Amino acid sequence: MSPTDPGTLNPYEHGECYVTDDGAETDLDLGHYERFLNIRTSQANNVTTGRIYNNVITKERHGEYLGKTVQVVPHITDEIKRNIFLLGESGQYDFIITEIGGSVGDIESLPFVEAVRQVRWDLGAHSSMVIHLTLIPYLKAAKELKTKPTQHSVKELLSYGIQPDILVCRTELPLSMEIRKKLALFCNVNVNSVIEAIDADTIYDVPLLMKKEKLDERVLTKLKMTSKHEPELEQWKTFLGKLKSPVNEVTIGLVGKYVSLPDAYKSIAEAFIHAGSQNDCKVNVKWISSEEISKETVEPILGNLDGVLVAPGFGERGLEGKIEAIRYVRENKIPFLGVCLGMQCAVVEFSRNVLGIDASSTELNPKTKHPVIDMMEEQKKITTKGGTMRLGAYACKLKKGSKANHIYGDTMIHERHRHRYEFNNKYLDQIEEAGMKAVGINPESGLVEVIELKDHPWFVGVQFHPELKSTVLNPHPLFVKFVAAAMEHKKTVIS
Repeated sequence: MSPTDPGTLNPYEHGECYVTDDGAETDLDLGHYERFLNIRTSQANNVTTGRIYNNVITKERHGEYLGKTVQVVPHITDEIKRNIFLLGESGQYDFIITEIGGSVGDIESLPFVEAVRQVRWDLGAHSSMVIHLTLIPYLKAAKELKTKPTQHSVKELLSYGIQPDILVCRTELPLSMEIRKKLALFCNVNVNSVIEAIDADTIYDVPLLMKKEKLDERVLTKLKMTSKHEPELEQWKTFLGKLKSPVNEVTIGLVGKYVSLPDAYKSIAEAFIHAGSQNDCKVNVKWISSEEISKETVEPILGNLDGVLVAPGFGERGLEGKIEAIRYVRENKIPFLGVCLGMQCAVVEFSRNVLGIDASSTELNPKTKHPVIDMMEEQKKITTKGGTMRLGAYACKLKKGSKANHIYGDTMIHERHRHRYEFNNKYLDQIEEAGMKAVGINPESGLVEVIELKDHPWFVGVQFHPELKSTVLNPHPLFVKFVAAAMEHKKTVIS
């Protein structure tokens, strides 16, 4: 990726922007790593081409290269290597895994490929290895898998001075021994280092499939390492068992403006998978464009749903549709979860239709007389877009006895943020008197983080992004309880 970070990209360009605890705006792939590994990543776990070049230019401006001509080799490649080695120098880890996106031969990836060649030369054959992910396409007309793209890709890598140690081959159909031998011969790898990565029913099958292919054993052997213990995968297998054999089923509407590309809400979709497994329930997500919702269409679109989540986003497009969706679920007692902008829309809707004031967000209407949602004071002076929002993990104190307090089982929580607008505390007393309660407050700034409706079975809005912390082994409690509420609502409707 060439920008400094994906924070300024339209989600249609690159999917969702994933935010870490320390406020890094990163590629959505980092979210997969957190969900699979159940660990917290940071700024050090992600680097873009834009940041590499920016760092080098900054160093040159500061005179760190002593007037030498700045070149791709060695200056750009050295900066890439510095980032590769960064976490390894901490002494906390046994392995450092570096994924390089793109395809072999891309102009953008050439400095990264050269940096990998140098890393191999620096560390030696037994302290580093290259795993090359390739595609084995299936031609339906010929009814055969073709190895030529992989052969060509490996030859291209060899021309850059890199010999892959292991090939991981994406394929629709199983690889025969004949194909494995052919790949091994022409790509110059051992036959048992040709790993089949067959298309799976769910991405969560992949660790077990890779273990079946003995990828872990091949890596340890190549690096001359041993392990006395088998991987502990019982929890993972339990999760998969529940995921594949659900007892219940619910349909939850996700109302957003980027729904034609589900990757724009990837963490939310995955959080529903984790929460569904925890509840022995299959969660069908219905993707609903907020621009399609109006007073005339809202009932046919939302009427048969078991729950509605109003998604985060930026800009005024589709906001009125989100507000109308919230009015419908509030009045019809359908379980509701509002995330970031979804919470802000809930405050606007409540202010308009319960308080009876002509309220809005200054994001929707900068000249509104009643800005119940307004830009944060520290944001008003900012003119640059990248990395300038309220980003990363912040504390939130929950009121004892509130629904949120029961959901989390705690009064002090930490959640990740990414926003410029906030609940306007000038309207707090007025809104609370009418029945919408601010039950989560940031202890330092006083910002409202969580709202609830007292006369609704399950109506919660959060300023933060809970989906970013949901993992396979630790499903997020908000999503777990939201799915449970949807199951309860479905029972009530049926009875």
